[in-house]
Amino acid sequence: MLKIQNALLTTTYLPSPHCDHRPDADDISLIVVHNISLPPAQFGTGSVEKFFCGNLNFNEHPYFETIKELRVSAHLLIHRNGDVTQFVPFDRRAWHAGKSFFQGRENCNDFSIGIELEGTDDIPFEKKQYARLAEIIQLLQEKYPKITREHIVGHSDIAPGRKTDPGPAFDWSYLDCLLNP
Repeated sequence: MLKIQNALLTTTYLPSPHCDHRPDADDISLIVVHNISLPPAQFGTGSVEKFFCGNLNFNEHPYFETIKELRVSAHLLIHRNGDVTQFVPFDRRAWHAGKSFFQGRENCNDFSIGIELEGTDDIPFEKKQYARLAEIIQLLQEKYPKITREHIVGHSDIAPGRKTDPGPAFDWSYLDCLLNP
């Protein structure tokens, strides 16, 4: 169970070694939305979880050889069915954004929460994923009031030219409707 403020959200917790201390745990002010699937465009394989936890067998698929040197994680993964896995506590820095900047600040990992959606840039996301994402965002905004709507961005917004996710299949207008009923 993930506890944010006084609300409980059922999650699975799989601790990732790919995190460290934030420079200032009181400076959480950004949510970065990502997408991921391993192998690409394959869902429900369990490979994302293994990758974030440092347990992926790189011989299982040819694509895995291309990510072998990466050490990444996210705070949360929202699966296609809406289930949530947490890898890094919010007060710790997950390694999700890489080289990045937002409103004149570099190193977005320092002050952001990374939320991965199981998906790809060009396959529509599930309604259950949007509902869960909106629920999580609202809970996080209660706990971290610096996270305003303008501080909810895609990976492509903080790493333009380097990243494209969550991609054109992500419906920001639909998310906005869920956040502002």
